[in-house]
Amino acid sequence: MSKHVLITGATGFIGQPLCRQLLSLGRRITVFSRQSPLAVRKLCGPVNAIDDLEKIPEVSPIDAVINLAGEGIAAKRWSTARKRQLFDSRVDVTRRLVTVLGRLKNAPSVLVSGSAVGYYGDQGDTIVTENTIPTDEFTHQLCNAWESAARAAESFGTRVCLSRTGLVVGRGGGFVGQMLPLFRLGLGGRLGDGHQYMPWVHREDVVRAIIWLLETETATGPWNVVSPQPVTNAEFTRTLAACLHRPAILPAPAIVLKLILGEMSRLLLTGQRTLPNRLQEAGFEFHFSHLREALEDLLAT
Repeated sequence: MSKHVLITGATGFIGQPLCRQLLSLGRRITVFSRQSPLAVRKLCGPVNAIDDLEKIPEVSPIDAVINLAGEGIAAKRWSTARKRQLFDSRVDVTRRLVTVLGRLKNAPSVLVSGSAVGYYGDQGDTIVTENTIPTDEFTHQLCNAWESAARAAESFGTRVCLSRTGLVVGRGGGFVGQMLPLFRLGLGGRLGDGHQYMPWVHREDVVRAIIWLLETETATGPWNVVSPQPVTNAEFTRTLAACLHRPAILPAPAIVLKLILGEMSRLLLTGQRTLPNRLQEAGFEFHFSHLREALEDLLAT
């Protein structure tokens, strides 16, 4: 059982509840963050904070590592410079992390490293499992390089799990948080034709899955961390509007999204009908399998 856990990206949307859940389980946590220790503890609870990966040997031994570092992929339009930033914040940080871990006298037993269903690229309405052959586009290239950097830790005996996470639904942020203002005003609607799949997952289940991967000694390789009930964008927007008791009649045409967002519009106009095959086969049970119950939980006050 992992007693001392090092976490990168701990101040993010997934990292904050993950830290608090691990603390409640009695784990000791060290967080790597550029923020001040006071700010980190305000977001994550009573954790130790370091601001340089080279300080990891000072806080070792470390039993386990959770790597969630990375800038928001949809935060800015994908210019060449922005793509470089996305690579640096994920791939380069992971490479440096693994390099430092490899120099420790006792390497951590497990590394759970973030990834995303974007690994598969656009898959249309084909059912996607961990064995699906990816479409070679930017999101695949980014996730593939990210995963390869993490897998380098296998060379010194660390068990590596890759969490290919879908669109995370949860209170206080995430992609739904960005959609809510328009939908509350009755100004929401499908994106493009709405046929593209949105492989969503509740934040609570993401946290539970990461901890499960951390503590399950037989778990290795890629795992789709998504609800077993993916929906199309049209279904998602209809359900969100219904939960808010608002109409969803103002679609965003694909041509407009492409003009505004350029290549990044593919995040909104393409998707993956992803299933969590490996998790379900291993007996992991989702608390939120259906979109309506997940959105109602998000909207509850």
